[in-house]
Amino acid sequence: MLSAESKEPYIAAFKQLRVGGALPGPAWLEQLRQAGITSFEAMGFPTLKNEDWKYTNVEPIAAQSFAQANGEAKSIVGAEVFSRALIETDAPRLTFINGIYSAALSNVSSLPQGLRLGPLAEFIDQGDTAVAAQLGQLARPEQQHFVALNSAFLGDGAMVSLAPGCRLERPIYLLFVSTSGARPVISQPRILLLLGAGSEAKIVESYLGESGTAYFCNAVTELVGAEDASIEHYRLQQDSDRGFHVGTLAASLARGCHLTAHTVTLSGALVRNNVRMLLNGAGAACVLNGLYLADGKQHVDNYTLIEHVSPRASSLELYKGVLGGAAHGVFNGKIIVHKDAQKSDARQTNKNLLLSDSAVINTKPQLEIHADDVKCSHGSTIGQLDADAIFYLRSRGLDVAAARSLLSFAFASDVVRRLGIEHLRQRLDEYLVGRFGAW
Repeated sequence: MLSAESKEPYIAAFKQLRVGGALPGPAWLEQLRQAGITSFEAMGFPTLKNEDWKYTNVEPIAAQSFAQANGEAKSIVGAEVFSRALIETDAPRLTFINGIYSAALSNVSSLPQGLRLGPLAEFIDQGDTAVAAQLGQLARPEQQHFVALNSAFLGDGAMVSLAPGCRLERPIYLLFVSTSGARPVISQPRILLLLGAGSEAKIVESYLGESGTAYFCNAVTELVGAEDASIEHYRLQQDSDRGFHVGTLAASLARGCHLTAHTVTLSGALVRNNVRMLLNGAGAACVLNGLYLADGKQHVDNYTLIEHVSPRASSLELYKGVLGGAAHGVFNGKIIVHKDAQKSDARQTNKNLLLSDSAVINTKPQLEIHADDVKCSHGSTIGQLDADAIFYLRSRGLDVAAARSLLSFAFASDVVRRLGIEHLRQRLDEYLVGRFGAW
């Protein structure tokens, strides 16, 4: 059971860093950090009594003692990391090791005109007005426990800014690697994505954990899409079997802006994904695709909130989970259609495949509608592999293991084929073939 003492180490660490001058920055950043630690001190870690955390016990995170990253693990082999992270090595890239920027493993040369890409700390040091105006506006510390913690220790992360009309041909990769140290390390990267009017981009956040290591990655992304921008956002998680990961994506979409957000969770001891969409302009649209795999005693929780604020906005959501062993999956999706959001179109679907009798899924799709001229639907399914389909494949010469692997791959590939980056689709297909073949 979580106690009030679980937050004390973080409060003490915050005070120590402030006294030691390890959290420098302008006045507005100091205010954001102070708001973060004040909110975290008031809220602490979420408990099972919090409705949005009803099925996820974060005591394994709260009870662990984590060290602040000090850059000691920067001597990693880039080629190995890039291969495991499934990224294109020649595309624009920022790389962070335990939350600390690594220029040697990044690629920011020859950036297209209209693109600003670099470590968030550099933009803050330069007094960038856009960062000062937008950071902390969507992911607000007083509303979310782990956002508050991230805001309190906000130091570095990634900044991507596209000028109006800028259209990128290549994806941008933001790679965050967690490694081992003398003690388990906590990293809290902050990502700010600003897409100008009529701009177009594909942005991939890739989170990778060193095999067998314990750590905690608490990442927060804020995305602002201006009018008629077209955005594909990817969040790819390959955490270690001892790694904890809490990720938050908060996005606001203006008139005519279209965002497709993919969340792919492949591993991790305890993973929580928070996705919050604000359809803030007429005709704004979002598509949320999610795929989560878990086996052993892994726990994966997906929480999504889509708010239709303006008229004629649309949202389409599909999350699929494949669970084996004694894994526990959670899907908690909520769509709110506000009073003025007439002509809204919202559809939400969650499908789950259980490969063992011990796997558990809690699914809770929700609609909250305050307008009277809308088209909304939601639903969820939980099932096992079709016995008739397995029998059919066995009659064609496949053994039981191969038949189960093929059917599991077909179930998951429904989400993978929706990815808009061919390289990522191919690498994920290869990964899934190997994963299900060994399951």
